[in-house]
Amino acid sequence: MSKNLTTRSEDYSKWYNELVVKADLAENSGVRGSMVIKPYGYAIWEKLQAELDKRFKETGHSNAYFPLFIPKSLFEAEEKNAEGFAKECAIVTHYRLKNDPENPGKLMVDPEAKLEEELIVRPTSEAIIWSTYKGWIQSYRDLPILINQWANVVRWEMRTRLFLRTAEFLWQEGHTAHATKEEALVEAKQMQEIYADVVENFMAIPVVKGFKTETERFAGADDTYTIEALMQDGKALQAGTSHFLGQNFAKAFDVKFTNKEGKQEYVWATSWGVSTRLMGALIMTHSDDNGLVLPPKLAPIQVVIVPIFKTEEEKNAIGNFADELISELKAKGISVKFDDRDTQRPGFKFAEWELKGVPLRVAIGGRDMENKTVEIARRDTQTKETVSQENLDQYIKELLNEIQENLFTKAFNFRNEHVTEVNSFDEFKEVLETKGGFLLAHWDGTPETEEQIKELTKATIRCIPMDRKEEEGVCVLTGKPSKGRVLFAKAY
Repeated sequence: MSKNLTTRSEDYSKWYNELVVKADLAENSGVRGSMVIKPYGYAIWEKLQAELDKRFKETGHSNAYFPLFIPKSLFEAEEKNAEGFAKECAIVTHYRLKNDPENPGKLMVDPEAKLEEELIVRPTSEAIIWSTYKGWIQSYRDLPILINQWANVVRWEMRTRLFLRTAEFLWQEGHTAHATKEEALVEAKQMQEIYADVVENFMAIPVVKGFKTETERFAGADDTYTIEALMQDGKALQAGTSHFLGQNFAKAFDVKFTNKEGKQEYVWATSWGVSTRLMGALIMTHSDDNGLVLPPKLAPIQVVIVPIFKTEEEKNAIGNFADELISELKAKGISVKFDDRDTQRPGFKFAEWELKGVPLRVAIGGRDMENKTVEIARRDTQTKETVSQENLDQYIKELLNEIQENLFTKAFNFRNEHVTEVNSFDEFKEVLETKGGFLLAHWDGTPETEEQIKELTKATIRCIPMDRKEEEGVCVLTGKPSKGRVLFAKAY
């Protein structure tokens, strides 16, 4: 099987686009800017979805579902949110088509079927959810409400790229309502921690936890907590956000509750979400010029067994051994595929599973059966070794754990090597262009300076790190006083 992938050093963007398609993850569809997620890609998303869903439920959240369409008047109720998403909105204006009298066989919008009120196709669901919560909340006894929904959203992006930026994408969005500010803040920070834990320990992607500047906050939020990851090309990717919404949406939709003292108060809110762009993060953190590299915890197939035989007798002996090994691996919760296709040669199969990022490949030939050995190939290090068939299931289990840890360590070291403290604007520009990655720099705290740096360099403040130390300094652009460094990068 010929992979013919463009190399990362040649053209990173082209490499990414080719890999998504050739590894059978997704493809462009007949709808501009929207993708088809193929079964193999969707299987990875399902594993990630299942892990997140488990964490949400462990922390008391329940799943629900809200409408795709939002009446325009509801959408406009929270002004900052409406303004923030206005340019990306798709709008339904009519509800019927009819035959076009001037073009037989074609359809036209029926001008008499205009909606009384236009409907927004949801870019995010705060408006429809908070208008619903108004009917659910009367007293402190009705709080907290801890709800998540798995859904699709539409944001009319002009420049699209599979997984990273599409007009329609899949995500989860949590929306919670609380009696106190403190409770809502605890919730927003808890969800940031859950995202960081899943992305680091499940996806093997190290992240920086922080909060956004006022300019970069979610529209309608008082604070946005974020996790930021670094891709192999030195660009940042926002991997998940959790928003403390204050009482903004409660005031916009008049959602009040009677507290324990019998007084009326506005409800406190959070919202939080991650999307299929995490698939892009996964690809760009671990993969190489030979294809996809998947952490074992996320791989739909963790082990592939490829038989190599010349005679029917060898084929049967290998098949019997493979059946036994498969049973043992499945008993340990390991997903395994026996690739006994007789339409492809072993070399083709090796290349195909390498491209698809399967963490471990086990090859068994006639001589292996005589010697009671197998050949194991690791996808992460691309190394092979001959090992004994004895206790092979346990050996494979330990190896998968080792691969998971190795992928995180490799990405962690890469990230740390690409965090640079800079002290002048010339140094800022030079590091950004020659090395890339995260830049820790002093900033004077004003939106004007933030915007100017963005215009001059295309770098944005990814976050103010949670663990930053207070440190007197001067802004790299204006020379004005600064109390600590913030994290800059070019980003997806």
